[in-house]
Amino acid sequence: MEENLPKFESAISIDCVIFGFDAGELKILLIERSADPFKDWYALPGNLVKQDEGIEEAAGRILHELTGLNDLHMEQFHTFGEVNRHPSGRVITVAYYALIRINSQKEVKPLIEFAKKAFWHPVSELPKLAFDHSDIFKTGFNKVRRRLHYQPIAYELLPEKFTLTQLQQLYEAILNKKLDKRNFRKKMLSYGFLKELDEKQKNVSFRAAKLYKFDRRKYAKIFQNDLNIEES
Repeated sequence: MEENLPKFESAISIDCVIFGFDAGELKILLIERSADPFKDWYALPGNLVKQDEGIEEAAGRILHELTGLNDLHMEQFHTFGEVNRHPSGRVITVAYYALIRINSQKEVKPLIEFAKKAFWHPVSELPKLAFDHSDIFKTGFNKVRRRLHYQPIAYELLPEKFTLTQLQQLYEAILNKKLDKRNFRKKMLSYGFLKELDEKQKNVSFRAAKLYKFDRRKYAKIFQNDLNIEES
């Protein structure tokens, strides 16, 4: 009896919002499309899910094909299903996001001809993106901003060893506001999750600053409570 049931045609896509931090700037991973619609436009790494694969499997495949990145931990954060979001027909997209250290993932390159290139772009200078990808990015960015107060996301974005200036730049980039330097440093050091190292920056043209690293156990414990950095 089940053999006579009608088959449903569905179009589902995956879009990936991948954040990184480099040279004092929060960045987003983009591609330049080489196919219609929106040929030559910048877009989030995304494509259609194949009929014979699951959502999680598709997310990993699509990101790898369009950027070369592999085995990245991504989390679903929203589903976008506006009727006219794709000019070719009804396409529902499942959005994923991830936070990574760019210093180990700077080289990104598409493995298929669907994209001309993949590259890191500053969040502060983001142009209008293809489809509704600007809205997808904004939703993902707001998710990261909320996480900043209750999860230790700085650990995922900063290099293993960093300066207090880099830490403040990261928070300012995510919150999109300037923080008082003295108060910010005083508050960060008071939590006890920063370990001062007997090292300083190397190969810099200015006065080398002290380096720090996170005490992961203390860092995670602090974030069990709501951490209000904006009060700095």
